[in-house]
Amino acid sequence: MSKVVAITGASSGIGRAAAEHVGRLGMPVALLARRAERLDAIAQSIRAAGGRAIAVPGDVAAETDVARLVSRAVGEFGRLDVMIANAGIGFHGTLEDTSPEIMRRLIDVNFMGTFYAARAAVPVFRQQRGGHLILVSSIAGQRAVGSRTAYAASKAAQARFGESLRVELSGTGVHVSVVFPVSTLTEFHETIRRDFGHAMAALGPSQSADEVARTIAWCMEHPRAEVYPYWKSRALVILNAVAPALVDRFMEKYERRR
Repeated sequence: MSKVVAITGASSGIGRAAAEHVGRLGMPVALLARRAERLDAIAQSIRAAGGRAIAVPGDVAAETDVARLVSRAVGEFGRLDVMIANAGIGFHGTLEDTSPEIMRRLIDVNFMGTFYAARAAVPVFRQQRGGHLILVSSIAGQRAVGSRTAYAASKAAQARFGESLRVELSGTGVHVSVVFPVSTLTEFHETIRRDFGHAMAALGPSQSADEVARTIAWCMEHPRAEVYPYWKSRALVILNAVAPALVDRFMEKYERRR
């Protein structure tokens, strides 16, 4: 059976790539993002290629908008099988640079948007006795670098939220996966510049949005608790668990290079 998929943050980056990828696989998709014109264009492109897609303009930080995404998906396609909580924003800055307003905005989008997606989708999954919640976090949610205190905290909150939900939903037929991409080649840094007036160039390994989208599609067929699209990053997580002070020194050198 073709799975019905809802995706937040679907107008660009990983969300857009995931929408186009699962659309090509014949899966109906319901897309949420604030930029209505861009979202409509993506949905139209999927339909033009023979797929099924609906655009639901809205803000992931508004609970009613995310609930509307789920109700539209169920109303249009009859069910919901996968919720990809992807919407996210970033910020580069020290603790002193990070105002309470910036911190709240990152929590609202990165964490509360995930919380709202789960709150809307899980009751549908429980009723169906099956479903898959996929949270797109960041490797920064597993091991932070300097000058990203707000971003790392919001992404770590996503990861621990997913971890707790896996236990809570064990035995219900509902899967929970957390995806940890490294730096992804999208408009992410340009968005930081637009919203906050500055951005830093990314260093270290990177990957394309299409690579992450393919990994997400694989996870939909083979549910895993944690997914690392750049597989070598898993080694960093393991090393950090056994020798965090050593990784701190590595991250200090990385920060100076930036």
